[in-house]
Amino acid sequence: MKRTEVKEILLNTPVGSEVNVKGWVRTRRGSKNVGFITLNDGSTINNLQIVVEADNPDFDKLENIYSGTAISVDGEVVESIGSKQRVELKAKRVDILGNVDPDKYPLQPKKHSLEFLREIAHLRFRTNTFNAVFRIRHGLAYAIHKFFNDRGFYYIHTPIITGSDAEGAGAMFQVTTLDLNNVPKTDDGKVDYSKDFFAKKTNLTVSGQLEAELAALALGKVYTFGPTFRAENSNTTRHLAEFWMIEPEMAFYDINDDMDLAEEMLKYLVKYVLNNFPDELEFLRKRLADEEKNKKKEERSQDLIEKLNSVIDVEFARITYSEAFDILRNSKPNKKGKFEFPVKEWGIDLQSEHEKYLVEKHFKRSVIITDYPKAIKAFYMKQNDDDKTVKAMDVLFPGIGEIIGGSQREEDYDKLYARVKDLGMDESELWWYLETRKYGSVPHSGFGLGFERLVQFVTGMGNIRDVIPFPRTPKNAEF
Repeated sequence: MKRTEVKEILLNTPVGSEVNVKGWVRTRRGSKNVGFITLNDGSTINNLQIVVEADNPDFDKLENIYSGTAISVDGEVVESIGSKQRVELKAKRVDILGNVDPDKYPLQPKKHSLEFLREIAHLRFRTNTFNAVFRIRHGLAYAIHKFFNDRGFYYIHTPIITGSDAEGAGAMFQVTTLDLNNVPKTDDGKVDYSKDFFAKKTNLTVSGQLEAELAALALGKVYTFGPTFRAENSNTTRHLAEFWMIEPEMAFYDINDDMDLAEEMLKYLVKYVLNNFPDELEFLRKRLADEEKNKKKEERSQDLIEKLNSVIDVEFARITYSEAFDILRNSKPNKKGKFEFPVKEWGIDLQSEHEKYLVEKHFKRSVIITDYPKAIKAFYMKQNDDDKTVKAMDVLFPGIGEIIGGSQREEDYDKLYARVKDLGMDESELWWYLETRKYGSVPHSGFGLGFERLVQFVTGMGNIRDVIPFPRTPKNAEF
């Protein structure tokens, strides 16, 4: 008999149908007269209840079935006596496909801490929480491709191995095939990279932006969606060494077009999840509420689904950095010394606590900040006429802070070249990027969306390590 997925059985399979289902046991309970198995096969977060009566020839097999056991069941779809689901399966045959040692299996039918589950990341997919998280992660990835495809963008695969630092900030993972126990040296004692695989020093990329710009200046609208890497020794709940970035680049877009696209995209993605993953969101909403039930009311997170709806229902506030600075400088937390990083002089880099205040206390909605000081932003950003600020924009979300960073790109060769020199960057590594400003340069813009931060926001997970299957962090490259 051909297998039917649990999702199909729960939603559409008529009562009286004969089906085969395969999956993993979540729980097993019962008495000498009847046994109940809850089964999940990954097609839905919801489980199928299987009823095995005492007169079933396979009833005795139940004593060898535990949480985690893989089974195959032939049976009849019947109306469910309980109120939690439409139907259940009355078993006629039960076969054990793969069993577990109940004394050694680490996923027992009880609540486990997220810290513990990170230690067994090869098994945490099987929990309800990560079942929901990674299903939503898939949905967001699909929705990103659909959003751009439906708007005439082209998907560009930019290199993972690169010879340039797109951000100009260092902290990159070096790629080499040199024998580290016998590194070749030049006459002046430096590493002889001419002997390396690429005959030059190379790294894992921190961004596909620069290469995407090249494509946008011919194809008009492009985007990248791929892995990026940053070798920062950071162990916060917001940082990973390996993460995924979405980076659109658009010819003939100014900073306002850039902001419009970013807001449209974020609302589209959040709405997509609300429409397509209601069961997963409801589970995660209840999970978050249960996790925070002992906190003071003012310390609890906003209801997950209310938070998501607040993004799509309200226009984002748009302010300049200078306006944000004035709001923060005159705020009560700043005047009372409550900020860890006091807001005193114009030009400071805004910290998470500042972003949180602007979004959650002052505006009570998502915020886009523009026109940042040139000194704290990347070399490629379009310079304003005041020679102090650049046409940058950051999108701030409640509970997460910065979720998008972008800008109008500097299309003027002389200004871009001068900025590269001012920052002491190696122009020989960027000759190809600079050269595009000589041949048919046009105003263009783009932004970067950190995929894991988006998944973190939508799922309500507190730690970014819990929204990527196998997190890469300092001193951790397991699995």
